[in-house]
Amino acid sequence: MTTLTARPATDLDILTAAVRAATARGADWQDTADRVAGALREHLPSPGQLLRPDQLVGEPGTSSGHMLHVEPDGSFSMMAIVWQPGAETRVHDHVTWCVFGVLAGAEHEDLYTLSDDGTALIEAGANPNPAGEVSGFAPPGDIHRVRNLGDATAVSLHIYGTDLDRVGSSVRRFYDLPIRG
Repeated sequence: MTTLTARPATDLDILTAAVRAATARGADWQDTADRVAGALREHLPSPGQLLRPDQLVGEPGTSSGHMLHVEPDGSFSMMAIVWQPGAETRVHDHVTWCVFGVLAGAEHEDLYTLSDDGTALIEAGANPNPAGEVSGFAPPGDIHRVRNLGDATAVSLHIYGTDLDRVGSSVRRFYDLPIRG
């Protein structure tokens, strides 16, 4: 007789179950982002629990995304992003709610609003997000840019309320507008 044993649950399995429970409540996007952020805060993994050492290397000024999980019903996706020193995104917003947790290093987030006439971005704040920081947001009002201003590699875990395998990106729109202080 052969005895079958289930593989032990990983930290990613436990986090996925917590995110699944948080998204199953049918709340609005901001409430869902807040619930998912709470789940991530409780189960924030280390980079070594999610990525191999070779996935942490890269050229200065670059970032790389590593898909970790796409929920079978398409309700959320989880991606680890490795930010080398000097890496930055374009200013953008998202198609759905987003939650991120910084696992190593620091992510600097610049926040913007759109001017009343839509011709410029207005600086709305900045967040230096160190390791351990977790935040969630939902459109509208989610215009931002993410940068690694430090000398060390930063790693973050992003959870998006969509099927990234299907839609390809969480970005709704890029903003190539002048920035006013």
